[in-house]
Amino acid sequence: MSDEATDEWAYAPVGSLEGLLQRGRGLGAVSATGDPTAGRLVDDCVRRDCRWDSQVDERHLYLARLIRDLELSLEPLFALLAGDEDDCERATRVLELLALSGSVEARQVLRSYVCEGEHWVDVLESVADCWPVEWWDDLAGVARSRPTGDESLLWRSEPWVRWQLGPGSAVPCGDRPGVGVEPGLSTRQLLEVLADPGAADRAKVRALHSLAGRPPEPGLIPMVPSLLTADGERPLPLLSRAVGPLGALAVPAAREWVTDTRRWLSWTGMRVLAEHGEAQDLPILIGELSAHWEAHDWCGPDRRAAGVARFGPGLPRRCRCCGLNLVHDMKKRAVTVESRPAHFMYVSKCPRTELNHTHMPVWHGVIEMA
Repeated sequence: MSDEATDEWAYAPVGSLEGLLQRGRGLGAVSATGDPTAGRLVDDCVRRDCRWDSQVDERHLYLARLIRDLELSLEPLFALLAGDEDDCERATRVLELLALSGSVEARQVLRSYVCEGEHWVDVLESVADCWPVEWWDDLAGVARSRPTGDESLLWRSEPWVRWQLGPGSAVPCGDRPGVGVEPGLSTRQLLEVLADPGAADRAKVRALHSLAGRPPEPGLIPMVPSLLTADGERPLPLLSRAVGPLGALAVPAAREWVTDTRRWLSWTGMRVLAEHGEAQDLPILIGELSAHWEAHDWCGPDRRAAGVARFGPGLPRRCRCCGLNLVHDMKKRAVTVESRPAHFMYVSKCPRTELNHTHMPVWHGVIEMA
């Protein structure tokens, strides 16, 4: 969410057109057609980044379609393009989609920005990833004439790979090898490193890295609560990656972890239960979702919502309806998109006749589309 005047700004009510557009809801796009205030509201959403979490939520396609369908001016986007790096990125992502949908003006402005703009490298890489080659290939001469100081990195992506502007001897970028991997140690020896109170954090992180790439090792499970950094403040890096492959093996321990007062351990347990838990774990997941709902905490409900949705029709009807109502409320009112896929997955697994017993509206085709 934009930091501009954050203390004075709040999301509009979810039932209003403004609130729907701010949250990126499809109902807002439908309702905008024919509404005389829609143009102004969409322009407001262009100028202010209304996303709660820019790493999770995307509005580029949503805004591009609104601007195209409502035939709005592109001037707010052009003004945003001249802003800081984040503003430029947001404008670029929308404009490049408008260009693909037929806007000659959007295409010309982005090409001109590559020639003259401050953040031209980011814009060029973005359009090269989105547009047909013939739309940007003739900009190679411009790129050669505008040194960046980071030429040694330009071989990593398009258009630099096609233009061969990076070092000719560079090795293509693949997965970076793990730092400090110890292939010579057995699994038992890796567990001994983790159990050694005198071992350095770096050695333990290397052990976790190795275990994450091996078959699940149950011996790691009882160690998880104690695998902290030397200062005892944080879990060791890569711990969650090493726990992931344990899957259902970690479920019994995870039921204890979720009750721990340490937030990181509780969260680790919640992830395991959401992905691998059984029907008896549903009340925990629903309870966590309810707590998020009551606190209006919109960050991170996606795993819990997906965990609720995963159970589907195998649960008692009362539990299904309770979970559906909660997941629906999260989808309807949350200011992020995280819980929306889980909502439709849950709906797809519920008998159609039961949807009438919840407070969610039923749209024809939802079951088939999900």
